[in-house]
Amino acid sequence: MEAQAQGLLETEPLQGRDEDAVASADFSSMLSEEEKEELKAELVQLEDEITTLRQVLSAKERHLVEIKQKLGMNLMNELKQNFSKSWHDMQTTTAYKKTHETLSHAGQKATAAFSNVGTAISKKFGDMRNSPTFKSFEERVETTVTSLKTKVGGTNPNGGSFEEVLSSTAHASAQSLAGGSGRTKEEELQC
Repeated sequence: MEAQAQGLLETEPLQGRDEDAVASADFSSMLSEEEKEELKAELVQLEDEITTLRQVLSAKERHLVEIKQKLGMNLMNELKQNFSKSWHDMQTTTAYKKTHETLSHAGQKATAAFSNVGTAISKKFGDMRNSPTFKSFEERVETTVTSLKTKVGGTNPNGGSFEEVLSSTAHASAQSLAGGSGRTKEEELQC
């Protein structure tokens, strides 16, 4: 008996299955004609009130838009304000602060590491430039450029075409790399 009384006195809201049971129940046979008429009148009155409230809400929304327009507020400004507020709220969270701190520290370490790598590379290039191999290469390039300038500039009265000059310079460079040509510099220039 106590279990039945407790079930009737439950104060929790209806669950989905309870609402379905109530909706499918037919109470019309338990009502008198007078009660049915009163409920129909109340239904019409509620529908009218809902319609009126929708009209009032619509009018208030239009008025709100007009006020916002007069104040220069528009959707974009509202979005900006909402975004700014959200961004500010996010920045004040502990998680954001910790993440920002960690990334900042990592960025400082990465900057220092890149700086050290750059310094090491610069030092290596400097060492390489002072090496005998690089100096030898630099001299060969310098000799080739001088030879090209001389041939294009023209100790040869015809000056030669670009292809001829390029070919003879490549030939001269190949011979100098092979250990010398046996020709004098004057002969090389005449090619």
